Amino acid sequence: MKEIEKKLNGKIKRLTNKTFKFDDRISEGWFSAVYFLKTKEIAEKKLPHNNVTMQFFQKEEAVLCGSDEAIALIHTFANNPEKLEIKSLKDGDKISPYETVLTVSGPYQDFGFLEGIIDGMLARRTSVATNVYNVVKAARTSGKQKPVIFMGDRDDHFTQQAGDGYAAFIGGSTAQATHAMNEWWGKMGMGTMPHAMIQMFRGDVVAASRAYHEVYPEDDLVALVDYNNDVITDALKVARVFGKDLKGVRIDTSRTLVDKYFLRNHHLMGTFDPRGVSPELIFALRKALDEEGYPHVNIMASGGFTEKRIRYFEKLGVPVDMYGVGSSLLKINIGFTGDNVLLNGTPSAKEGRRYRPNPRLEKVEYSKQDN
Repeated sequence: MKEIEKKLNGKIKRLTNKTFKFDDRISEGWFSAVYFLKTKEIAEKKLPHNNVTMQFFQKEEAVLCGSDEAIALIHTFANNPEKLEIKSLKDGDKISPYETVLTVSGPYQDFGFLEGIIDGMLARRTSVATNVYNVVKAARTSGKQKPVIFMGDRDDHFTQQAGDGYAAFIGGSTAQATHAMNEWWGKMGMGTMPHAMIQMFRGDVVAASRAYHEVYPEDDLVALVDYNNDVITDALKVARVFGKDLKGVRIDTSRTLVDKYFLRNHHLMGTFDPRGVSPELIFALRKALDEEGYPHVNIMASGGFTEKRIRYFEKLGVPVDMYGVGSSLLKINIGFTGDNVLLNGTPSAKEGRRYRPNPRLEKVEYSKQDN
């Protein structure tokens, strides 16, 4: 059983290094800024009995993610982690600007060298979780929650997929492109066909769909229909062959192209931007499918979708059933800061910062980690 299942079932409170699988070189300071390592050594030699409280915060309305990971990091690599006092909010908590999300108290030399790594963990995970949360929220503007597939595999280094997928899950995305994205939260990747597959069938979407359906008969058949830049023609071709077996079509038209439907019906143009996956193209596709008796075929839209663009589509009532979103979800726009705010229990912070106690913080019990 994966740890996330144990957590969701109340058997454990936090994910541990069994999930995160940290690089052992963290213990050597390999990923810590050198000035933290020098401060650690100075504290050991000159101020061994001082205790500090380090406090972490950020400056946006956000969805917290990365707290389990940060706590597991401390429990794995801090010196004497069982003696540290840790208080934290939880992954998925809504947080406000300057709200304290995590405090760690103890001798600086025992954990201070992890400060930058903790900042980075919280920043990336919270940014992704918040981005996804906002997109998922946008996708229910019309009153119906439309699924958002997290398709960020091509937009960042592959080593980030597991953590980003977990953050996307915390943000509300329950369908993701790769198995790695699902690793921490226990599902499998999903998807049907890329343009490369249709290319190998020489642009024949029906042939590609038939091959897919024969090899993966248990999967829902969703055909990619923009390869020939003629989505309505190709969507109807597939629907006529597969009927009820066709569950959906996906449109991923480049923003540099105008679909052939508009070139055949140029009298429709003049009042909107016809490039890419436009609202007008999806309205026309839905109308064509319905008129030929295929109202059951869902429409998935992907390619350059953002929170703003989804809100625009939903405001117009564009008949999209599912959105595929990638790069916009991986923008790191939330930064965290760790400050030493108490020294031996007395308020002591740099000018402009202060101790901000938060009654929402929960004391974290020490959990021995597997290395």
